[in-house]
Amino acid sequence: MAKLNVNGKVREFSADEGTPLLWVLREQLGLTGTKYGCGLAQCGACTVHIDGVPTRSCVRPASSVKATEKIVTIEGLSPDGSHPLQKAWVALDVPQCGYCQSGMLMAAAALLKAKPNPSDADIDAAMTNICRCGTFNRIRAGIKAAAKGGDMKSASLDIQHIALANEVTKS
Repeated sequence: MAKLNVNGKVREFSADEGTPLLWVLREQLGLTGTKYGCGLAQCGACTVHIDGVPTRSCVRPASSVKATEKIVTIEGLSPDGSHPLQKAWVALDVPQCGYCQSGMLMAAAALLKAKPNPSDADIDAAMTNICRCGTFNRIRAGIKAAAKGGDMKSASLDIQHIALANEVTKS
């Protein structure tokens, strides 16, 4: 049986040579946080890290990943949700539908590891994932907040939660 090092554990799998890593992760290893979006490496929903490099797992054959290469999925980024990006995502209500967000978080984590204080241009260059809901401003704000140690004011995103009851009584 072939082996993969996923989230710090060596796991065995059996798949045809051309089977994408995405399907091995989801169907054989039960790691369903990594999503299928397009199957063409365009949307980024399937982004995982291989030796720290963000990789589109929908087009990478599992057979091409050596057992010595370290794969990190969204489940391995921080199992308890304590990664600064995950905290920023929650605090700033980044996800709308949430489908693309595991890939977004993985791409953002790789960016912050390479550039701990990214500029807008750095974020634009690194975040090539697609969000069909259009939460790009919140994603940028989440990255900036995480880079600043969780300072939500540094995120440059003014989110105001207004209670529906207040809106109804004003009418």
